[in-house]
Amino acid sequence: MVWQQVYDPFNNMVVSTLLAAIPVVVMLVALGFMHIKAHIAAALGLVAALVVAILAYGMPAEMAGKAAMYGGLTGLLPIGWIVLNIIFLQQMAEQNGSFKVLQDSLSGITDDRRLQLLLIAFCFGAFFEGAAGFGTPVAVTAGILIGLGFSPLAASGLSLIANTAPVAFGALGTPVITLAKVHGYDLMEVTAMIGRQLPFFSLLVPFWLIWAFAGRKAMMEIWPAILVTGLSFAIPQFLVSNFIGPELVDIIAAIVSMASLILFLRVWQPKTIWTSPSLKGHETDGGEAKPAVAVVKHSRAELVRAWTPWVILSVFVFIWGLPPVKAYFNSIWAPAFPIEGLHNLIEKMPPVVPNPTKEGAVYTLGLLSATGTGILVSAIVGALVMKYKPTEIVRSYVRTFWLVRYSLLTIVLMLGLGTLTRFSGTDTTLGLAFANTGVFYPFFGTLMGWIGVAMTGSDTASNVLFGGMQKVAAEQLGLSANLMGAANSSGGVMGKMIDAQSIVVASTATRWFNHEGDILRYVFFHSIALACLVGLYVTLQAYVWPFHLMVVG
Repeated sequence: MVWQQVYDPFNNMVVSTLLAAIPVVVMLVALGFMHIKAHIAAALGLVAALVVAILAYGMPAEMAGKAAMYGGLTGLLPIGWIVLNIIFLQQMAEQNGSFKVLQDSLSGITDDRRLQLLLIAFCFGAFFEGAAGFGTPVAVTAGILIGLGFSPLAASGLSLIANTAPVAFGALGTPVITLAKVHGYDLMEVTAMIGRQLPFFSLLVPFWLIWAFAGRKAMMEIWPAILVTGLSFAIPQFLVSNFIGPELVDIIAAIVSMASLILFLRVWQPKTIWTSPSLKGHETDGGEAKPAVAVVKHSRAELVRAWTPWVILSVFVFIWGLPPVKAYFNSIWAPAFPIEGLHNLIEKMPPVVPNPTKEGAVYTLGLLSATGTGILVSAIVGALVMKYKPTEIVRSYVRTFWLVRYSLLTIVLMLGLGTLTRFSGTDTTLGLAFANTGVFYPFFGTLMGWIGVAMTGSDTASNVLFGGMQKVAAEQLGLSANLMGAANSSGGVMGKMIDAQSIVVASTATRWFNHEGDILRYVFFHSIALACLVGLYVTLQAYVWPFHLMVVG
């Protein structure tokens, strides 16, 4: 029996919207204000979502349960699998001392904490976003920052803020490719439009990052380095997205930005060195921050051994992200399991889609092609390079699993919540509330993308969820469909820092367990402020600067 989604079950959009918001509000209040542990807050949010879906929206209880289960499986693979294996590599690097050597080598480039943030959180993180996405950049950069002595709040929060501008082209362009494929956008045109929106924020975010860390005055002390970092990322981002395509935007921009900053630091250093590892104004927050230590010189052989596991990680993650490689692994083994009682039994309805459209629910166990598997293989190779015995590797893996067990449970529950809201249509009710804003739609349509990522944890999922609605609404209002499709993705990137999944990844990478609420409270302002700026920029594009009329070369 097919169940059709209803987006206004009470024939009153105000009441329906308030009900649809209950699960998200329950989870965020429990996590951010009541200081409830993340897995319990996620469970409360999931229970609330089940109650709303079944009692208010009329979703069959069996379907609701299976939708939550389907989301939980997605939480384990690919998201949880990435977290587990990146923490595994980090643990082994710390245990044998090579992480300390890596720390010293980075300090050798610069011992200024602000410049380390630019290099690691922004440049290095953007590379991993482009190569893998799905939580990998936050897991890697937050782990490195905590190893460098940053406080847990600084390492977590700043990694999340930095992981914004690259997200729309993450995982080799997956979000925009999915947007075009699922909703019929022209891939090159919508890619180019995103490439006319995000470069401004690629320039802004490094300044914002350092201001958030050290304050305005300290930011101005290193403005030349920030400008080099932002421009050398933004310009390639614009050029590649407008004239080549979406797949390599982040990787090329990140490599250019990283190289430009390192070369610039050979000829320029700030007059004063910022050594505090804590957020300005939060010196007593975020647990214990390690004091700055004198840089220790290491031999070339020691440096090579320390960096080798991370170079191996970068290579493996990049290779695993290539579509031909994924296709090859999937051809070997990638069993697909349609969720009986859910698959093709729910229909999305107009105005979200032009015609009733069935929702697929097929769980693919793509273990070989999963990014987390590439990370695991690289970690094992790296462990052998670090001279670990096989028995030591196994013991370390078991210890890592025990360390992150609650984080994995939280991710499962969070993805169960997000998937249930998608299948029940409650998230679409929230989207429709934004769509009814008339002339203000360019602004609120951008925020629709923001809330989509905040709820699902994925720019790709937000594009699947709201990409069709953006197209329909834009055409009804006489706006460019490509502009609003791009705005969904560009606005969504600012929701990445407050989605529960990313926050759990950050808290796990820094081993700052049960402080997810502290991280959420810190990054929330930055998220909404940046999302509103994207909305204003899109509004200017729509009514003042019609860049969407430009021809792509």
